[in-house]
Amino acid sequence: MPSLRSLLIVCLLIVVSQARTANAVPPGESHVYKKVDGRSLSLYVTKPSEWQATDSRPAIVFFHGGGWTGGEPGQFTEHSEYLASRGMVAVQVQYRLLDRKGNEPPVTCVADAKSAMRWVRGHAKELGIDPQRIASGGGSAGGHLAAFVGMVDGGDAADDDTTISAKSNAMVLFNPVFDNGPGGWGDKRVGERYKEFSPFHNVSKEDPPAIVFLGSKDTLIPEQTAHDFKANMEKAGVKCEVMIFEGQPHGFFNHGRSDNKYYNETVLATDKFLASLGWISGPPTLDTK
Repeated sequence: MPSLRSLLIVCLLIVVSQARTANAVPPGESHVYKKVDGRSLSLYVTKPSEWQATDSRPAIVFFHGGGWTGGEPGQFTEHSEYLASRGMVAVQVQYRLLDRKGNEPPVTCVADAKSAMRWVRGHAKELGIDPQRIASGGGSAGGHLAAFVGMVDGGDAADDDTTISAKSNAMVLFNPVFDNGPGGWGDKRVGERYKEFSPFHNVSKEDPPAIVFLGSKDTLIPEQTAHDFKANMEKAGVKCEVMIFEGQPHGFFNHGRSDNKYYNETVLATDKFLASLGWISGPPTLDTK
């Protein structure tokens, strides 16, 4: 039986992962990327206004938060619209959720995340994107999935075409619960299998560059975890930036919170990070008024 504290933490994750519920079904093109367990899973594509079918644009695939048990794919709608204004194709993913009262590891979540990445890369030509410039992004449990597809081998769905890589080429991680080892978030679900799921425990020189955003008052992710992650990535020779936001709790970055102060700051930092990779150029288009 899950403890009361565990249930409260899950509820907190679900609440703070969403700025609002208006974007439960995101705008943009809807595509079914997978049919499993008698249901269809969709992803939602936001394109730049000047998009053409012959383009080869950078892209980002977003995974919503919610403790692997809740949340909606529209969490990153404003982020998607902003990055589309900067010339990127943005994708938001629906994935299967775990039973809130259960204790199973996020096998289906990570499998769906990899399936979504493969679908996007496999359809790069029709989406007008460069298959070598596909970032993964996400918040909280979605940040875990965004890091997982960039860093962890395995976890593939049995019927996936594994000749298509699911690995992202950059990672944008908003308070990601990426340490699932002993004492880390989600360790009760993954147990001794943590190395199968925990990006923190799978750092290698093959990892894509990353930027991590975290509030200093996050009760789910110790600040030191982010600093240790950065140190481990840099030791492996991988670019990693960490930004700590003083006094901010879990979910601080969402659109609609704190008069969008931290949404604006993290989006502009994301812009700068992607520009440093050569993926976008020119001045930011964010209206901070």
